[in-house]
Amino acid sequence: MEVEKKELRMKSVKRQTMAKQVVDQIIELLTSGQLNPGDKLPTESELTELLYVSRPVLREALSSLETMGVIQRKTREGTYFANKIGSKPFSIMLALSAGDIPSVMEARMALELGLVTMAAEKITDDQLELLEALLTSMSDHKEDYLDIDREFHRTIAFSANNPILEGSIDPLLNMFDETLNQISLTDRDHSVTLQEHRTIFEALKKRDPIAAASSMYLHLNHVRAKVLKKLNES
Repeated sequence: MEVEKKELRMKSVKRQTMAKQVVDQIIELLTSGQLNPGDKLPTESELTELLYVSRPVLREALSSLETMGVIQRKTREGTYFANKIGSKPFSIMLALSAGDIPSVMEARMALELGLVTMAAEKITDDQLELLEALLTSMSDHKEDYLDIDREFHRTIAFSANNPILEGSIDPLLNMFDETLNQISLTDRDHSVTLQEHRTIFEALKKRDPIAAASSMYLHLNHVRAKVLKKLNES
């Protein structure tokens, strides 16, 4: 008698999940004390054998760690943990959250909402001029404006003039860019993005922290909705 075969349902293993596990394992070398800031990591060949992963997966994980400032890759010398990583717990926490896209989005929103509020109180006329110039440049570059977009947000962050928070914005924006690259977000609306940035700028120009926070929230929440929609479709 032939036994009816059951249909099994399983989720496919995503490559970024494997890279995230590699990130966790490499960070574990640091947090467990097996290696220290400034120490050299094993070679790529040794790491692929130790972790049982392919070289492309390993390189994806190393690129994420390098982007966040956790490691440094030196030509012909190898890969090292950054010397000052002990003073960058935010980078480590961010590295451990690699691949957790909703958490990355929420962390960016939390940080930037606070920064734009402080920026509204502290921003200088020179920084406002720079933001206005960036808006003009963004208007002129309808296809390739992501670097301009990033610089707009960085300028606001540094306008808050808080050295404690300044060290967090770059690794977070780097991780956000890496996230968008992984999910291939293509439905970018230049006109909407430009208008949202102009609204943020006008609030900063008026030195209105409440309006600045509100306009930044609307912008980042719009981005978050698009990213989460893309994730649900994949």
